[in-house]
Amino acid sequence: MGKAKAKAKQAKGKMKESAGKAMGDRAMQAEGRGEQMAGKAQEAAHDAGERMRKSGR
Repeated sequence: MGKAKAKAKQAKGKMKESAGKAMGDRAMQAEGRGEQMAGKAQEAAHDAGERMRKSGR
């Protein structure tokens, strides 16, 4: 997955968390936080792959 998609997933999660907070929906807040963490993990994996490619491995 590309870095842009990972960032988009993080943004979607942040919006979902905010909406859940506004509505008092703890499940939606947790789901949003989960999406943010998944996006951050995907971004980190992408960055690690880029570093590997740049190092010639």
